[in-house]
Amino acid sequence: MDRFLITGGAPLKGTVRIAGAKNATLPIMAASLLCPGTCEIHEVPDLRDVRVMCEILKLMGAKVEAGKGYCRIDAASVAACEVPENLMREMRSSIFIMGALLGRLGKVKVSYPGGCAIGPRPIDLHLKGLSALGAKITEKHGYVLAEGPALRGSDVHLDFPSVGATENIMMAAVKAQGVTVIRNAAKEPEVVDLQNFLNKMGAKIRGAGTDTIKIEGVSDLYPTSHSVIPDRIEAGTFMLAAAMTQGDVHLENVIAEHTEPVAAKLRETGAEVVSSGEGIYVTARRRLQAVDIKTLPYPGYPTDMQPQTMAMLSVAEGTSVAIENIFVNRFKHVDELRRMGAQINIEGRAAVIRGVERLSGACVEASDLRAGVALVLAGLVADGQTVLENVYHIDRGYEALEEKLRRLGAQVQRLKESR
Repeated sequence: MDRFLITGGAPLKGTVRIAGAKNATLPIMAASLLCPGTCEIHEVPDLRDVRVMCEILKLMGAKVEAGKGYCRIDAASVAACEVPENLMREMRSSIFIMGALLGRLGKVKVSYPGGCAIGPRPIDLHLKGLSALGAKITEKHGYVLAEGPALRGSDVHLDFPSVGATENIMMAAVKAQGVTVIRNAAKEPEVVDLQNFLNKMGAKIRGAGTDTIKIEGVSDLYPTSHSVIPDRIEAGTFMLAAAMTQGDVHLENVIAEHTEPVAAKLRETGAEVVSSGEGIYVTARRRLQAVDIKTLPYPGYPTDMQPQTMAMLSVAEGTSVAIENIFVNRFKHVDELRRMGAQINIEGRAAVIRGVERLSGACVEASDLRAGVALVLAGLVADGQTVLENVYHIDRGYEALEEKLRRLGAQVQRLKESR
């Protein structure tokens, strides 16, 4: 498996273009199965998870053509309704296939999905929502079979504003007879992007971005073209990297509103964050100050930014507290940060971070996507060299991360596995 060799100490300076959002791309790709025609998706990031989704769509009978920044999906001949277990286990976002295939074919069989090891992420809310639309759910031998040849609109109240459950129910409800109302829906920008894509295909959805989404079922959907929103988590990651290295970075292809929770905290640390029509500028001229964070559903502080923020606070002046309210096991990066000299104590869902002036390079290992990139950020400010193992996790969610960092002045090398 590939590794990163990172030599710390260089402030990041220059311009970086943010890729399309992974967490918007994957459900939109799945939603293309609802349309018996060809959809074009633009601003598609070149990621491992995107390539896995392409393989899943092909196995369902779709014709997929992918190139630099785009994906063309012809779902006219989709007939398969069972997703192979090996692909389901490779990527959690494969669960989006359920709503799309149920809406298109009235039947879908999947195994329980895999993905990052950041704690249990049960799919019970997905199944509850699909069941409310009239799908018969059977769970047996590690598989889930959903059958609903005649879905009907219904009121669905989510116990938690799950992004995945909200999106899966939206996809199934598009072809259901009558009106579906999702209450306590997730408000994330990626949900709004999915709504926009589906509406371009002829769906009738309104309310995405609020806690109540209404879907009026339609009988037919049509091919369309759509550009994915910028990745707010990649943008937030580069914003933190610029600040903690005391750099000066201009981010292009960003929606400032989507990054505001991160920008607000950065301003509290003493960094300068300025947004304009040309993008976002992040500058830090001195050591950052400690701040507290608490992860919450959007528009709260993103759980996907918690590990990177903890890396930043490890070298901030003072003591910070990070509270993780979304995933119970999202502190796996802490032991690796400690290997680099970070002073972090875990107390239940809270991490107490006592900032040190410098971290030290070490050999560390990525346990999941965001933990991996947090260790990259730590390596950027560490004395000496850091070797990061298992960077395939990072390849799931960041397009050419090491190349973008090098263009900003960082010393990051990818070491290929020798065979």
